[in-house]
Amino acid sequence: MKRQLFVDTETTGFEYKKGHRIIEFGAVEMINRKLTGNNLHFYFKPDIAVEEGAFRVHGISNEFLADKPLFSEKSSEIMEYLKDAELIIHNAAFDVPFLNWELGLLKPNNWGVIESYCQVLDTLIMARKKHPGQKNSLDALCARYGINNKHRTLHGALLDAEILADVYLMMTGGQTELFAALSEDDDKVEVKATTSIIQNQDQGNQSSIKARLSASAIKAHEAYLALLDKKSNNNTLWRKL
Repeated sequence: MKRQLFVDTETTGFEYKKGHRIIEFGAVEMINRKLTGNNLHFYFKPDIAVEEGAFRVHGISNEFLADKPLFSEKSSEIMEYLKDAELIIHNAAFDVPFLNWELGLLKPNNWGVIESYCQVLDTLIMARKKHPGQKNSLDALCARYGINNKHRTLHGALLDAEILADVYLMMTGGQTELFAALSEDDDKVEVKATTSIIQNQDQGNQSSIKARLSASAIKAHEAYLALLDKKSNNNTLWRKL
C-alpha cells in the first residue's frame, strides 16, 4: 500500500532565512491512486507579520491568524501524519526548507528534518522534464491538462494540495477513482463481451455487444466517465460514441 500526501504551505513571506513562518499547512492523502479523504489542514499564528507581497498571493491576514494555534502546538500531529509517506509537493525547494525551519524552532527539536521520515517528490521538477521550455506553474499545468481551477482566485494550502493531486494523476496516467474503487473482491467483476459488426443497412443489422457487469462495476464506470467529462471540459469522446 503506497501512501502519498500532496502537501502545500502558505507563509508570512518568501524567505525563511529572514525569519518568516508557515501560516497555513494543507495535505491531501492518496492511497493506490485513490483520494481517501484523510486530509490535514491548519492555520497558524506566527510571531511575525504577514508581508504585503505574501498577502497578495494568499489573502491570509494578520487579523485572521490572531486566534489560531502556534505551529508548535500542532507539530507532533503533523509529523505523525507525514511519517513514512511520500510527500508530493509542487516546488518542494520552497516548502520543505520552511517545514524544516519550523521544526528547527521547536525546543527541543525531537523531529530533526522532514527528509528523515519521508520521501519527497517535486512535481515542478517532474513537469519541467516532461514539458521542457514551457510554463509549469500549477495554473499552467491545470490549463495544459484541462483541470478546472476557476475557483482558485488566491493561493491556499489545502486547495492547492487538492489541485496538485488532480495534476499529478493526469501527469502520471489519469486513472483515478474507477479502478481504485473496485477491489479484487468487489463482486468478482467479470466482463465477457462479444462484438459483431455487420454493415448491412438493408437488413437493419447493427453492432451487437453483449456484456455482463455487476452493479458496482457499472456505477464505477459511470463515475469514471463523469471524471473524464470533468477533465475534458465535457468533451469526452466516449460520450459522443
